[in-house]
Amino acid sequence: MDRGRDGDRHRDGDRDDVVRFWERLGLPGIIDVHTHFMPERVLRKVWAYFDSAGPLTGMEWPIAYRHDEDERLALLRSFGVLRFTSMLYPHKAGMAAWLNEWAAGFAARVPDCLHTATFFPEEGVDRYVRQAVENGARVFKSHLQVGAYDANDPLLEPVWGLLAEAGVPVVMHCGSGPAPGKYTGPEPVGRLLSRHPRLRLVVAHMGMPEYAEFLALASAYPEVRLDTTMAFTDFTEEFTPFPVAERGRLADLGDRILLGTDFPNIPYPYAHQLHALERLGLGDDWLRAVCHENASALFG
Repeated sequence: MDRGRDGDRHRDGDRDDVVRFWERLGLPGIIDVHTHFMPERVLRKVWAYFDSAGPLTGMEWPIAYRHDEDERLALLRSFGVLRFTSMLYPHKAGMAAWLNEWAAGFAARVPDCLHTATFFPEEGVDRYVRQAVENGARVFKSHLQVGAYDANDPLLEPVWGLLAEAGVPVVMHCGSGPAPGKYTGPEPVGRLLSRHPRLRLVVAHMGMPEYAEFLALASAYPEVRLDTTMAFTDFTEEFTPFPVAERGRLADLGDRILLGTDFPNIPYPYAHQLHALERLGLGDDWLRAVCHENASALFG
């Protein structure tokens, strides 16, 4: 078999499937708020972790889009992804500032990527977060599981206030899936929001597995949103099924749910995330809002 041609046919089929989805909805394309671009050596380490079925995954997790950066960008654009992010995150002190420098350069040369930044509870965090905002950061990533830090760490208090005041969204991995962390779960996030109710928090992965609890936080705080990353897919439904009883709340919060996919670090074709949303049966207006309109309104 010609592996090159086979790969081309696979990519063409994937692209056509995605394009048919948004064309049927009458959209100009889609906006994906949860994609990963990061320095190559960092991304290789992330892939190696997935390959090893490390303790934060604990299962086989083949990377569907293990391509170089240019090819990954070309794929997203061929899918009709109009805007996307470079979700990156530190696992220890001393990383966040240089990750932000890389992300600023990436956004400068990739204008369809929303300028993304990150942080860690450490001395000087308020300074480099303010600098990132002043440099045009449009969205931040906080990973409580990998970073193993408390969102309520006193060092982060000025950061939350700054981001709430600036209206810059924060995509936060705060749910306890695929494996719980010391500081994951809805309780610490609820305490954070009680102090910063205007924080534009985007709960990654729909807060899995604590779907109901994070949906309740979104109901209580008008600036809280959730992204769909990996939720509702066959892969996730096997170990963390979304409760059928919560589908009504999905409909009620349809203006605050955003498409996210985790591209390229997903173990299935990109289009599967879209079809997983479609089979929820919440209607085309809901799909249009989730896949384009809500993010367009949030980011302008």
